[in-house]
Amino acid sequence: MKKMFIVMSLCALVSHTSCSSKKEKETKEETKFSVTTPIIKDTIITQDYVCQIKSIRHIELRAQERGYLQKIYVDEGQHVKKGDLLFQIMPTLYEAELEKAKAEANFAEIEYKNTKNLADNDIVAPNELAMAKAKFDKAKAELALSNVHLQFTEIRAPYDGIIDRFHVREGSLIDEGELLSSLSDNSQMWVYYNVPEAEYLNYTTNVSPENPVSVSLLMANNKIFPHEGKVGTIEAEFNNETGNIPFRATFPNPDGLLRHGETGSILMKVPYEESLIIPQKATFEVLDKKYVFVVDKDNKVQQREIAVAAELPQLFIVEKGLSVDDKILLEGIRMVKNGEEIHYDLEKPAAVIASLEMYAE
Repeated sequence: MKKMFIVMSLCALVSHTSCSSKKEKETKEETKFSVTTPIIKDTIITQDYVCQIKSIRHIELRAQERGYLQKIYVDEGQHVKKGDLLFQIMPTLYEAELEKAKAEANFAEIEYKNTKNLADNDIVAPNELAMAKAKFDKAKAELALSNVHLQFTEIRAPYDGIIDRFHVREGSLIDEGELLSSLSDNSQMWVYYNVPEAEYLNYTTNVSPENPVSVSLLMANNKIFPHEGKVGTIEAEFNNETGNIPFRATFPNPDGLLRHGETGSILMKVPYEESLIIPQKATFEVLDKKYVFVVDKDNKVQQREIAVAAELPQLFIVEKGLSVDDKILLEGIRMVKNGEEIHYDLEKPAAVIASLEMYAE
């Protein structure tokens, strides 16, 4: 009786296992996966680059003469006009030197005129007249130099701009060449950013100097600056360490919102012609590398590594690893194993991308 029970149990177990395997196999065979192909199309992506914002003119204001700082006529952050008096170095010594030079020039002039009268009447030799003339010219030159030194005690704005913070205070003894402040012309801003070599080549291939590229500026508060900039300059050399080359865009700044030294991000549209595009959801990552499952002629999925050139919303531009004729698994990536045979429905890539764009909206 006991033997009969064991035999019956084994039969039941074998029957159950056989049924389960059969059911699993039938389920696998009934499952159909979505498969599509890459699509080739022209597209434009928006690349962002960290940037540094500089005033179109930014200079240091330094003392041209040594002396005590007698007066500061402006305040930090103040807008000034060209020619405005900013700083006054005590001019007393230079005023005295100027008066002395004036007196010497007057004396030399009188001496020259007297000598000329004598020379005209043949009383003195021509050489003596020439020496008097040279002495008078030297006195005039020294007068002009003294006048320049006196003018150097006044530091005036060379152009319209904004005064930066002061490095000295009234009454300070300053040396020749000492930094007083700086002046920024923010009417336009130069924005510098670094572009990789491949993107530089794409840029130069598609852009002419007569038609400069427009770019946008994303400010530090994540808002777009209301005025577009133009890419005007590309520097001469690549940085060998980073493989980048600096670009410079010029932005109008009529409201003075941008200031020298700010940071942000340049948003530049980069064209990609005849790009190979696939949905992002068709990819998976292994150790920071991207892969897709390609369906071969025997309907088996094969894992294949791809290189991504750029990213769009829900799409990848593939640089290498795929051709337009490859069939790639669109959904069910986690349900299959490498080398496994599958049943699938082939979906048109244009319809797949259209559905992704509709979903994104």
